[in-house]
Order: sequence, then C-alpha cells, then structure tokens
Amino acid sequence: MTQKFSISKSGTSIRVLTYNIHKGFSATNLRYILHDIKETIRHIDADVVFLQEVHGEHTLARNGFEAESSIRQFEFLADQVWHHHVYGKNVIYESGHHGNAILSKYPFVDWENINVSMLHFASRSLLHGTLQIPGIDQKLHMICVHLGLFALERERQLTTLVKRIKSHVPDHEPLIIAGDFNDWRGRAEYYLHHDLGVREVFKNMHGTYARTFPAWFPVLTMDRIYFRGLDVIDCTHLQGQPWRRLSDHTPLLAEFKLF
Repeated sequence: MTQKFSISKSGTSIRVLTYNIHKGFSATNLRYILHDIKETIRHIDADVVFLQEVHGEHTLARNGFEAESSIRQFEFLADQVWHHHVYGKNVIYESGHHGNAILSKYPFVDWENINVSMLHFASRSLLHGTLQIPGIDQKLHMICVHLGLFALERERQLTTLVKRIKSHVPDHEPLIIAGDFNDWRGRAEYYLHHDLGVREVFKNMHGTYARTFPAWFPVLTMDRIYFRGLDVIDCTHLQGQPWRRLSDHTPLLAEFKLF
C-alpha cells in the first residue's frame, strides 16, 4: 500500500526532501531499482531534494545494472521535475564515483563541493549550493552532507562544517543542512546548535530525532534536516511501504515558510 503524505504544499513555502538512495540499489542490495526511486520521490513534490550515495559515473555491471551503468543518477532522477542540479564527487574508484547531489526547482547562484575526508579509505564531502528563489530577496543556502562512520572523523567534519557556515553564510540569510549524518550518538547537536544556533526539524517539532535506519526496521537516527532563519510548517518521516524496500535509509520531508 502506498503511504499517504501529510504535508500539503502551500504557496509561500519551500519543501525539502533528504534521502540516501544507496546508489540505486534495494535495501537488501540485491536489486537495482533506480526507476522505482524516481517514480516515488517525484510524487512527493519537493522543491529541493538532498541526495546521498548517488552515482555520478559507474561502469561496472551488477544486479541488473548492466543496461544503465552509464546513467548519471542525479540527472536521471531530476529529469523534467528538478531543472537545476549540482553534484559533488565523494568516493572515487576505478569503475566510477558517487557522492552528494542537490536537485532544485529554483536556479543556483553558485555552488561548491568541499572535501572533508579524514581517512584515505573513506572519502567525504559537503555540497554547498546557494539558491535564488523568485520574489525572495535573500539567498537560500543549502548544504548536503554525508558524514563518516567513526566518531573522531565526524567531529572533525562537523568542525569543518561549522567553519564553512561561519565564513560563507551570513547570519541574515536562511540555511538548510540535510543529509546522512551517521550521528546515532547525537553529537552533531553540540556543534550545530551551540555554535551556530541551528536547529533540527524533527527534534524541534517532536522532541526527538527521526529514526531512519535501517529502512526495514528503523532504530538509528542517522538522517537529519537542520535549519536557521526559517519557520517550520511541518515535517514527515517517510517510512513503511514503499520506502522500506527502496533503500537502506528512509527519507525525511520538511516544509518551511518563506518570507
């Protein structure tokens, strides 16, 4: 049964989705289901989509991947819906690379991919894009993240993220940070809230983070949407069917009021 979504889009808001798509493979890693992911996320009607583990290039055939190995996944997912998109390489290997992407219905003013890799075998980056929304004077900053698996690694990456925001995001310009934080211990709050005044959507509205991993029985709070300079209208954790079979993570959806 298809899940019904509780957020109804208003005319003065922006809706954002964050999703680790597991390189287009099912939660069990046995089936390549990028087409299913595409059809499902476009029904959400998000204005901006933060993606992690998305292939920019891949030439190795596996599990039904043969016919589509040359697809740039972020372009395939964005097709005819999100006309503006940016991609940042994260992990590079012999058969290609994957990383973070931001898909948007609004144009980018600029963007940059910032390398925050601490280990030679675990490449990571922050993808920072700035949007210009028609009718809105202020630029809107979007940062897509996928942090490391080790605590010390994440702490250093969060320190770099804080420095990036302090140096490149003026206090008066709204900011959304979303992605896979791998932060099951909740340490990101110390860096982002205490140092920057940034708040997490689900903790702000419900008092706790959304449990997003693993998709078939979410118990870990891996994925987050942080914000500053915006008012939250609503947020939804998309779980159950069809999400439990599409990736090993479940996505988060939030809507913010624009000025």
